Amino acid sequence: MKLSTKGRYGLRALIDMAVHSEEEAVSISSVSARQGISESYLEQLVRRLKKAGLVTSIRGAQGGYRLAKPASEISVGDILRALEGNLEAVECSGLSEERNCEDADFCVAKYVWQRINDSITEAVDGITLDQLIEESKKTKAKDSRTIKCES
Repeated sequence: MKLSTKGRYGLRALIDMAVHSEEEAVSISSVSARQGISESYLEQLVRRLKKAGLVTSIRGAQGGYRLAKPASEISVGDILRALEGNLEAVECSGLSEERNCEDADFCVAKYVWQRINDSITEAVDGITLDQLIEESKKTKAKDSRTIKCES
């Protein structure tokens, strides 16, 4: 499974938004500047995140975006599914009751595909946005303690 820039950039943008919107809404332009992602692309991603109920917009001079629910209730899986759609590494018709597969009763490879798909789901649903916010804060704290030498 390979994530597109939608998933990668969208996750970065939502982490940024979560970190910086604790006190006030965050503008697309500020996320763009911090993350190095074009504003027009971010607008597309934020539309998808808003449609999925992960972010909300605030109008006005102090407007922008913020999380629609607590960061502890948003998983990486929620974010990636909103941006990428289905996260299955392999779509196997033998794993679904709606799809008909002539070989489903005899195919043992479907168990491999199911375990891979289950592992991906477990991994992305097991990481919440609040955990990533904490990791971001640790990284920033570590960076601020680093002494930079000038030559």
